[in-house]
Amino acid sequence: MTQCLDGPPRPAPGREVDIADLIRPAGRSRCPTLLAGLIVLFVLAWATVAAASPALPPVPTAQIGGVATELTAIDRALDTRVDDKDRQQLRARADAARATATAAATDLQAQFDLIAARIAQLGPVTPGSPETPEIVAERTDLSRQRAVLDSAIKRARLLAIEGQQLVEEIQQSQAKQFSARISSKVPSPVTPAFWTAVFHAFPRDARRAVNFVTTGVRQIEAGLRRDLPWQAILGLVGGYLVLMPGRQAARRLGRRLLIEEAPGQRIRRSANAIWRVLVGTLSPILAGVLVMQGLRWSELSPPGWADMLDVLVGAAGFTGFAISICGSVLMTSQPSWRIAPIADAAAIRLRPFPPLIGALCFVVMVVQGFNTAIGASDTAQTATAAFLTLLYLMLIGGALLTIGRLRAEQTTAMEAAAGDDAPAAAAPVRTGLGIVMLATWIALAAALLALLVGYVQFGLLVGQFIVWIVLLGSAVYLLMVAVDDIASTVFARDSGVGLALTHGFGLRGSTIDQFGVLLSGVLRILLAIVALGMLVSPFGAGDGVGTLFGRLGVLAQGVKVGGITISPGTILRGIIVLFVGLTLLRAFMGWLEHRYLPATDLDGNGRNSVSLIARYLGVALAVIWTLASLGIGVERIALLLSALSVGIGFGLQAITQNFVSGLILLAERPIKIGDLIRVGTDEGDVKRISVRSTEIELGDHSTLIVPNSELITKSVLNKTLGSPLGRIQILFSVPIGTDAPRVRRIVLDAFAAEEAVLADPAPNAFVDGIADGRIMFNCMAQVSSPRAAYGARSNVLLALLHALRQEGVEIGTVAQRLELISPPSAITPTGNNRDSGSQ
Repeated sequence: MTQCLDGPPRPAPGREVDIADLIRPAGRSRCPTLLAGLIVLFVLAWATVAAASPALPPVPTAQIGGVATELTAIDRALDTRVDDKDRQQLRARADAARATATAAATDLQAQFDLIAARIAQLGPVTPGSPETPEIVAERTDLSRQRAVLDSAIKRARLLAIEGQQLVEEIQQSQAKQFSARISSKVPSPVTPAFWTAVFHAFPRDARRAVNFVTTGVRQIEAGLRRDLPWQAILGLVGGYLVLMPGRQAARRLGRRLLIEEAPGQRIRRSANAIWRVLVGTLSPILAGVLVMQGLRWSELSPPGWADMLDVLVGAAGFTGFAISICGSVLMTSQPSWRIAPIADAAAIRLRPFPPLIGALCFVVMVVQGFNTAIGASDTAQTATAAFLTLLYLMLIGGALLTIGRLRAEQTTAMEAAAGDDAPAAAAPVRTGLGIVMLATWIALAAALLALLVGYVQFGLLVGQFIVWIVLLGSAVYLLMVAVDDIASTVFARDSGVGLALTHGFGLRGSTIDQFGVLLSGVLRILLAIVALGMLVSPFGAGDGVGTLFGRLGVLAQGVKVGGITISPGTILRGIIVLFVGLTLLRAFMGWLEHRYLPATDLDGNGRNSVSLIARYLGVALAVIWTLASLGIGVERIALLLSALSVGIGFGLQAITQNFVSGLILLAERPIKIGDLIRVGTDEGDVKRISVRSTEIELGDHSTLIVPNSELITKSVLNKTLGSPLGRIQILFSVPIGTDAPRVRRIVLDAFAAEEAVLADPAPNAFVDGIADGRIMFNCMAQVSSPRAAYGARSNVLLALLHALRQEGVEIGTVAQRLELISPPSAITPTGNNRDSGSQ
């Protein structure tokens, strides 16, 4: 072996070779080739191990630790007394911490799955088969990473559960406080004890109010003496310009843009109403912000008045919202832009109530904010609550009386128009409005009774709840109409978007119309869900409607029968659920029949089939929902149906057969509404098909009700199933010496003279045969409907008789042969005495 030039000497024989000997320099001599090779091998080995053993994914330890610290702080804060504002902040913090922990657990789970997949690729360790050091190192590192990730995932999930528990605890505390507040009882306002407590607390509350106002006024006076408050002046001027001329200019600008740019009348009206609400709500808020900010910049805003000034800005915004939302529904100044189906006279009569509602809301918010700012006593807050409750009841009662008078005047006008012979025609048109008014009167009476008894907060809550329902209902109504108008107009077959979709993607016009209707329905459902969530949220009853309804069912323990708890609360809940389910079904069927199905390509019979099936499915779902609310699960329903199967098989066999036959008729549609059919000896038009029977209108305008099983199991003649055309057939005979082509021409002329006879397919006249010295004709023509065949045939016969009589053609019926056989006594020995004749 050749030694490296200038390299280290060979070792002596018998001496082990050390790696240091190979890389140790000998004076100035070294082997650069060998050294470089060793370095390359080391780098490759390190790269191989690094590639085989991925780095430990970063575990968000600091993030998880922060979530734990946050939840601990929230838990400790709940140990102290917190008000509603602090409770809402703590709930938001707990919810955010829970979301952070859940997101961290999800991210770590993805990394954990990757590590587990790599371990699965390595496979289990085979006994007796040694692995390379690289595989062992990789398996050890992956196992360590999986253990770290598993620990972090478990901790994050535990923190998410803890956060959810804190959120639920805060919700329960809020619900308990709300229940305690509305159920608190004080001396009745009509008793001396109530006023005695008010008089005793009045001096201290008056001093608090005077000190609050005096302190603020002094600070304002001190600020005015320092310098000219030009910022406050600019704020006042800006607030006035925004609130008065700016609001009017914005309304006019929006209306002009809608007239010039909006694609249709429906969108113009809806967008104008929404724009009025936005302008009416934002302009007071912007004006209030300008005024308050000018005062703060001028240092004229007392620090003790900060919360009260914020309350004033919020009250101004809510007042603007209340006035604008009710004004947009009534639209008394612009009746042609009104969306709601309200008569002009009714809108004018109801015009004073939007400003009154807005003023009352402003007073309520300002008074409650002032009591909180000065730290008023409980007695003072109860007295102001009683006064505000009385104002609410007076306003609501006045509105109900006005609406009642309008309905009475409408009924009187309808009775006068209908006359004495038709009193039933004067019935109120809108029954739903009467039910709502009755429920409102009952709630109003309950609030007044609660006020008189001493449940002042409950009475105030009822009054505020009624007004909030009016405002929220008006807002949801406007938004639903706007959503329907926009979706139905934009996604229409003749709109710009519809034409673009038709030409670009080849979609049919009916498909675009259906999409617009479906989009409108989905968006309106989302609006309804949001409205339900906002129904009780302003009153501190918990997080939306679910929290309140979740506690309505806890009325009594009840009695358990077969594992089912029967109690007044359960029964009431079932009735409410059934009523809600049927109401939702009715609304859905109205949308399906009047909005969606007309936008499809289905004919009237197809729409009827879809409508009937959807209705029965909806009823079945409502019943199942009701049973589920009663605690009867699906397995119990299946057990009940199996128990009833014997009764259905015997006692209800005919009803079940008719029901199944009705479903077959609706699905296969061998008979449709409007068909002319014959059942036995009865013939008439199909007027209605239900799942149990079919109604047929006979020629004398009577109605024949046929069970559906009769139409499925027996023969039925449907004259309009294959074709809607009707046929006229005329049979007659003429003497054999008559000119047959001339008779045929007379028949065709008679067919052509009748307007009901169709030119396509053309009428025909055939020589059907020759018998007994006569030519027999069989003449046929088509009419538009079997119902028109009878009258058209009569007209053709009259014209044909008149024409043949003028031509001198003898006409008769189809020849019939009659044989007369003599009795046996008349037979002579010479043969049979038989006379034959024909007629």
